[in-house]
Amino acid sequence: MGNNLKQGKVQVYTGEGKGKTTAALGLALRAAGRGLRVYICQFMKGRETGEFKAIEKFLSTYIEIHKCGGRKFVMDRNNPPEEEILRARAGLTEARKAMLSGSYDIVILDEVNVAIYFNLIEEDDVLGLIREKPENVELVLTGRNAPKSIIEIADLVTEMKEIKHYYKDGVPAREGIEY
Repeated sequence: MGNNLKQGKVQVYTGEGKGKTTAALGLALRAAGRGLRVYICQFMKGRETGEFKAIEKFLSTYIEIHKCGGRKFVMDRNNPPEEEILRARAGLTEARKAMLSGSYDIVILDEVNVAIYFNLIEEDDVLGLIREKPENVELVLTGRNAPKSIIEIADLVTEMKEIKHYYKDGVPAREGIEY
């Protein structure tokens, strides 16, 4: 492991605005530059994204990234597809193993709050993972709709607020910018 964090914190990036994953990836990039090892689990993201390609190509020495979502977006939070539930639960299990392995300084659970909101994983399971966090690991949780219980237990919470977004004018997600 790189520099050993003496007091890792729990960070949450939530809210309706753009930039939650970007903030977490910025932290991962900064950490890699300082020789820290980062594990990223991306919930609900199955398609290949620019960050996934860049990490695999340039940063795999310091950052490990895993996707545990399908290629389609989950639409019905009251009846999510069973395969998405299985993917998300397996992702949470792997992220927990990574966090407890002693191999990573930072663990990022990207879109984990959305996975909770869409009933793919249990809020209590994520709270349990937070409580198990080793003292020297920084844990980052992203995604809109962060549960109150997670906000309360976190050390840092940032809410992204949308003021204006071109998506509402019909501009689709753009390769290299949104994904």
